[in-house]
Amino acid sequence: MKTPLSRRPAGAFALLAAIGLLAAAAPQAPESILGFTPESSAAQRDVEARYDQALSAENLRNWMEYIVSKPIYVGSPHNKETADWMVEQFRSWGYEAELERYDVLFPTPRIRELEMLSPRSYKAQLREPALAEDRTSGITENRLPPYNAYSADGEVEAELVYVNYGIPADYEELERRGIDVRGKIVIARYGGSWRGIKPKVAHENGAIGAILYSDPRDDGYYQGDTYPEGAFRQEHGVQRGSVLDMPQYPGDPLTPGYGATQDAERLDRMEAPTIMKIPVLPVSWGDAKPLLEAMGGPVAPAAWRGALPLTYHLGPGPARVRIKLEFDWTITPAYNVVAKIRGAEFPDEWVVRGNHRDGWAMGAADPTSGMVALMEEARSIGQLMETGWRPRRSIVYAGWDAEEPALLGSTEWAEHHAADLKEHAVVYINTDGNNRGFLGMGGSHSLEAMINGVARDVTDPQTGVSVFERLRAARAVRGDSEALERADLRISPLGSGSDYTPFLQHLGLPSLNLNFGGEGGGGSYHSQYDSFDHYTRFGDPGFEYGVALAKVAGRTTLRMANADVLPYRFGGLADNVKRYLEEVEKLAEELRRRTERENRLIEADAYQLAADPTRTYVPPEAKEPVPYLNFAPVRNAVALLDKAAGEYDAAVAQALASGDAGPSQAAMESLNNRLRRIEQLLTDERGLPKRPWFKHQIYAPGFYTGYGVKTLPGIREAIEQREWDLVPVQMERLAATILRAATAMEEATLLMD
Repeated sequence: MKTPLSRRPAGAFALLAAIGLLAAAAPQAPESILGFTPESSAAQRDVEARYDQALSAENLRNWMEYIVSKPIYVGSPHNKETADWMVEQFRSWGYEAELERYDVLFPTPRIRELEMLSPRSYKAQLREPALAEDRTSGITENRLPPYNAYSADGEVEAELVYVNYGIPADYEELERRGIDVRGKIVIARYGGSWRGIKPKVAHENGAIGAILYSDPRDDGYYQGDTYPEGAFRQEHGVQRGSVLDMPQYPGDPLTPGYGATQDAERLDRMEAPTIMKIPVLPVSWGDAKPLLEAMGGPVAPAAWRGALPLTYHLGPGPARVRIKLEFDWTITPAYNVVAKIRGAEFPDEWVVRGNHRDGWAMGAADPTSGMVALMEEARSIGQLMETGWRPRRSIVYAGWDAEEPALLGSTEWAEHHAADLKEHAVVYINTDGNNRGFLGMGGSHSLEAMINGVARDVTDPQTGVSVFERLRAARAVRGDSEALERADLRISPLGSGSDYTPFLQHLGLPSLNLNFGGEGGGGSYHSQYDSFDHYTRFGDPGFEYGVALAKVAGRTTLRMANADVLPYRFGGLADNVKRYLEEVEKLAEELRRRTERENRLIEADAYQLAADPTRTYVPPEAKEPVPYLNFAPVRNAVALLDKAAGEYDAAVAQALASGDAGPSQAAMESLNNRLRRIEQLLTDERGLPKRPWFKHQIYAPGFYTGYGVKTLPGIREAIEQREWDLVPVQMERLAATILRAATAMEEATLLMD
């Protein structure tokens, strides 16, 4: 549903005005599509027009209503029912489709108890009530209660300490205030990082248990009306979710680096490094409020205070709580739906397109809104095939199971088929949840120009301009002047949090993550209220943005499948890598200055302490100074990358414009095979320090951010964590990685010549 002008906030008028101005000034769409000659571009535009005509919002609505009628978590009966149903749908559209099974460790709760013992008694509800306005919220059969998967079993009792978001910087602040969490239970609000970081850092600091809650400032009435009146999280809504230490490695914790097939060798559960070491339990703000009210100690810093009607104290105590958790640690079958079309000309080149199909509860927004868009893409392409058309390259559609626990289905499939994927895959295109709003584009920067071209060709359902122009206007209104100056909008580098991770960061396959969002409200995430009723009221009522996603992702799939020359352009890669290097150099300089300043203060405190022996304050130890860091090898490699990228992009553009992309199909295959391996050259088989599963040297999830990306992660995190002996080693690896990619671009340019 469109928002009436009279109800739009003042900022919306600025955005609408910006859209109008930018659209008026926007150049006409170029005749040729990136990667195509003028002649093949015309044929491709005809295919895309016919593809668009076949798309139906009604299909998305009907499919979602069926899929989310019962819980769809991995191992549930309805999960398997919908998997079999999807296979039949794909087969009816002309695909070869099957289920691929993996057997993964998936714990479900047997005992969940939380109570406050003093200064007064309180027993947490730990449940989400049924709502008359939400038809599926009262389902009890095969329903998972709120919990954190891969928490440790255990019963712990201790005083409570409030740790804000529970990230490393918060513990540094507590230390400055003389508050120690050793032997305590911490309570942290969701936000600031991925949830699994919170118990990980708590354990590293000596805590014996963790409680996570959704504060209404971040996720509740402070943001807007709560469900069912509005979209936002209500008093007893709980965010479920995994706390597996995925920054070490995602996927089945018992089969690291290889597929969890039925006969796979498995680690003993107690040896699995990614399972949390302390009990962790998520609660609603309704259950958190009595605990926080009972806390004493210093008042929390201003930035730590949420929106509950109480004074936030740090503790420890006097609130004392007991947590008891016990899980069924079950090996559970996960069923990936895999459907294939064989390419007519280049069958050994694969375009892989995926979305997960499991949810923590009903899973309407996350992930079914994206899954039904993927299915409609596949159906529309199947309708094209009924006319005799075939894609030039093979297309693989996948509905991943068990994404929510830890990217299990996609990771096990990618590890199991790693050799074939490295040999044949030209791209992995991912979607996940979707709702109204602005196009989100993230991924390999070699695909930046291509996805910008797609965005220019898809109309936004609400504004009538292209989704590119709407996004550009939004960025301009937010103060991003580069949005008006740069030909292409930058796409986001990818950290983690969805199924692109094993393809990009483990195998080194060019990858994209696409979605719409920003106007659908929040509050249902990972709760029982992520339902059909919630989504059709607040997410995407008419499924217009589901169709828009099918147009964007479908065009991306079709262009990758049909391009004469694979539409990678490396100027965007070089430009972004140069920017990331500048950020890391600035980080090192700022850290040097901050260390010098802090050490001067520590020295002054020590001097005053020596002069006044009655003082009891003990200053912390001085930090090791930041040594000289030689960035020259990486700078030189980036300069060569920039040169090689510019020469290749110019050469391929000239060849395609002339209509002479290659003298023969064999020459085309040789060029494309060389091009698709360039992203793989940005990996290092030795992986990143302390987590060798992550091999990409440009993008990785942060060790202490989880979903949040760290670019140039080897050197960036070594500097952040003050591991100075690692910095020169990581500099050398990064420079060598960039030089390998630059050399491959030079060789591709020679092939074009």
